[in-house]
Amino acid sequence: WLTYGRDYAETHYSPLKQIDTTNVQRLGLAWSYDTESPTGGRVEATPLMSNGTLYGILAWDVMFAVDARTGKYKWRWDPEIPREHISTLCCGPVNRGVALYKGKVYAGLLDGTVVALDQETGKVLWRVKDTFNDDTILTAAVRVVKGKVIVGSSGAEHAIRGYFTAYDADTGKRAWRFYTVPGDPSKPFEHSELEAAAKTWTG
Repeated sequence: WLTYGRDYAETHYSPLKQIDTTNVQRLGLAWSYDTESPTGGRVEATPLMSNGTLYGILAWDVMFAVDARTGKYKWRWDPEIPREHISTLCCGPVNRGVALYKGKVYAGLLDGTVVALDQETGKVLWRVKDTFNDDTILTAAVRVVKGKVIVGSSGAEHAIRGYFTAYDADTGKRAWRFYTVPGDPSKPFEHSELEAAAKTWTG
């Protein structure tokens, strides 16, 4: 289960057949793991699974790795997001999910940065600023497509202009940014789709 929703269609469905209606009643608890998620937020992300390890993200963007067979903790990383940073935003200090790609774990964070951690150690490999100001945050699950980490912005309740950004998965260098709504009509449009959209706006 390497990406949000399992596959690029985000079907959220496992094709495995080892468990079905004839044997599901035999399932029992093998282990449990207390995430010790920081207070003030909910755990909303589905963990990802790779090579026998579960990777997840908690409230305040705390990331972790756990051995899937034993429940033994492998590593934990806290980006130490300032608690006052998102006090006025709607959804609380939540995150919807990480991404895995070629030995790295990726996430967009509440402070507007995108981070890549080493999958085995949790060490920070790169971290870049994505947002313009403190009203724009990153809470959506990131995706990786063809070597690019795709990140979407959050903060519409503060009239933040929405966009998607792609970063090189190896280096963190920005590859492109695509705005989803037009900006100031007195300024040039970043791409032709925005110019077409702006013609439909009045008032």
